[in-house]
Amino acid sequence: METYQPADALTGHVLDGRYRVDGLIATGGMSGVYRGLDLRLDRPVAVKIMDSRYAADDHFLTRFQREARAVARLKHPGLVSVYDQGIDGRHPFLVMELVEGGTLRELLRERGPMPPHAVAAVLRPVLGGLAVAHRAGLVHRDIKPENVLISDDGDVKIADFGLVRALAEAKITSTSVILGTAAYLAPEQVATGETDARGDVYAVGVLIFELLTGRTPFPGDTPLAVAYQRLEQDVVPPSTVITGVPRQFDDIVACATSRDPQGRFADAAEMAEQLEVIARELALPTFRVPAPRNSALHRSDTTTDIPAAGSTGAPDHGGDPPATRHTRVFSRAELPPQEFADEPEYQPLTGQFAGIELSEFYWARQRAKRVLLFWVIAVLTLAGLAAAAAWTLGTNLPNLL
Repeated sequence: METYQPADALTGHVLDGRYRVDGLIATGGMSGVYRGLDLRLDRPVAVKIMDSRYAADDHFLTRFQREARAVARLKHPGLVSVYDQGIDGRHPFLVMELVEGGTLRELLRERGPMPPHAVAAVLRPVLGGLAVAHRAGLVHRDIKPENVLISDDGDVKIADFGLVRALAEAKITSTSVILGTAAYLAPEQVATGETDARGDVYAVGVLIFELLTGRTPFPGDTPLAVAYQRLEQDVVPPSTVITGVPRQFDDIVACATSRDPQGRFADAAEMAEQLEVIARELALPTFRVPAPRNSALHRSDTTTDIPAAGSTGAPDHGGDPPATRHTRVFSRAELPPQEFADEPEYQPLTGQFAGIELSEFYWARQRAKRVLLFWVIAVLTLAGLAAAAAWTLGTNLPNLL
């Protein structure tokens, strides 16, 4: 499947007589995202313009419209608001809230793996937004760092709800294809193309692994090779990749990425509850997620060298080939007849997250303080009991003689 190629003529074009298309922010497998302006309300917007090949697919257009209406009804701080949808000439488009900032992918590239308290700060709004959607019967199907936006004010929001489902149910797909982003697909999406809220849970589990370690759990030279590994392999504990990951984060990843959907959290709400249990156990502090400094959105008004979605132009510090991070349609017929690879052997990193000693993180110091406080209380309690026993014995000694 060819990658979407933006039409230069779209820049400056006014869609539907209302939305002016300005600078291109990024391109993905099937669409381009532009900075735009709602001329009627004088409001900055983000405009996702689909490839022209979808304009002739009536089934896709019907589903696209239906999904946009459903997502527009969702209200949560962790969800990018959908304002409008339509088709202008040969280009279906979606008008959304413009989040001034950047993507979680760009932040990972700038700063590398995250400590647990930062991971929890990202996950709370992600799981909160997903929980609202799951309660409404909607499934995202394409959770990945490219679809998690971080504003300059520290807000974290999920984008692109409903788009993959519209594509999956259109005539361009069938039971013989897989649609999604290879690195984050749940096993059942690879095997049958079907999924529910637990498919999103699996993708969030992979996301946690990546935030903690800086890489996704299944390597591979091609998207299909990456996708099919999860049918035969479990996601390894993050602590086997980078030392110092708390056991609780190993456990939440293991549950979220169970190959059997029945073994996962039922939905994002249940997973969010477990995250809060972990945050309390580890006394994780609150954290404001920083926006990436050199994001494509910030550069969209001043550069013509626009990266593909998931690429910032910054050095890539490990991780997956960009091709495995695009939303794509894969044919199962492309799967090579070969044995699945053994579980990857990782060289564990030691003692650091993002170049900072683990002992420097607030949660680690708090845990040490709690252990010390426990022993102080225990010693004082034992001393108090001994003193009370001595006093009681001294008081009653005359009665015993």
